[in-house]
Amino acid sequence: MSGSPEQSPDPREDEAFARARAGMVEEIRDDVRRTRDYLHKDTLAEAVMDAVGKVPRHRFLPVTYRDRAYENHAQPIGHGQTISQPYMVAVITDLAQAEPGARILEVGSGCGYQCAVLAEIGAEVYGIEIVPELARAAESRLAELGYAGVRLRCGDGAQGWPEAAPFDAIIVSAAAWREIPPALLAQLKPGGRLVVPLERGPAKARYPFLRQDQVLLLVQKGMDGGLHRREILPVAFVPLVSAQAGKG
Repeated sequence: MSGSPEQSPDPREDEAFARARAGMVEEIRDDVRRTRDYLHKDTLAEAVMDAVGKVPRHRFLPVTYRDRAYENHAQPIGHGQTISQPYMVAVITDLAQAEPGARILEVGSGCGYQCAVLAEIGAEVYGIEIVPELARAAESRLAELGYAGVRLRCGDGAQGWPEAAPFDAIIVSAAAWREIPPALLAQLKPGGRLVVPLERGPAKARYPFLRQDQVLLLVQKGMDGGLHRREILPVAFVPLVSAQAGKG
C-alpha cells in the first residue's frame, strides 16, 4: 500500500530533502552501472527507482543523523543496527522482483525503510524485527507515513511468518551465518525468490563487524521445489540474530 509522506512544517526543509533524495537516486544509478559485471545488468527496474525516489529516508533515521539520510551509505539506527545503504536496498528490491500485489516477507526490518520501499511499489509486505524498540518505532513510523498496509511484528525472523506463507519473495536484511534458515526456504513459494546476505567466515561476526566474508545470494525456487543459487556480489551486513541460536 503506497502512502503519501507527511510534509514538515517548513516547506524549505522538504524541498532540500527532495533535492538530496533525487541526487541519491542518481548516485544509485551510477553505482549500478559500475557494478554491472556483478549484477548482469546496468539498470534496475524503474518501479524500484521510483519507489526509492519517493520514500522519505530521513524519516527513518534518528534526528541526529537526518542530515546524512541521502548519503549513499548505511547509517546507524541504534541498538547496534543500521539502515542499509540505499544502493543495496534498490539492488535487493530489484533481485526480489517486487511488484504490485506480490506477498513479500522482510526479515530484519530494523527501522522499516525496506518495508516502505516495497510498500511504495505496491507489494503486500510482512516485516519481522527482533529488537522490540526498533519494531515498535518502525510500526509507528510506517503508519504515520501512510504505509498502514505493512504488517510488522517483533519476533525471530529466522523462523519466518508461517501463518502468512507462502511468499512470492523473501528478503533478509541481515547476514545469515553459513546457511539459510530452513524455515525461510520452506516458506518460499515455488517460483519464488529469496535474497539473503550469507556470512562465510569461520565464526559469526561480532561488533564492530570487521573483516566480514559475506556474499549476497539470490535463491530461486523451482516449481518442483528445487533451489538454484546465484552469488551476486560481496556485501557487509550486521549479523542475523536468531532467538533459537542465541544472540551473537
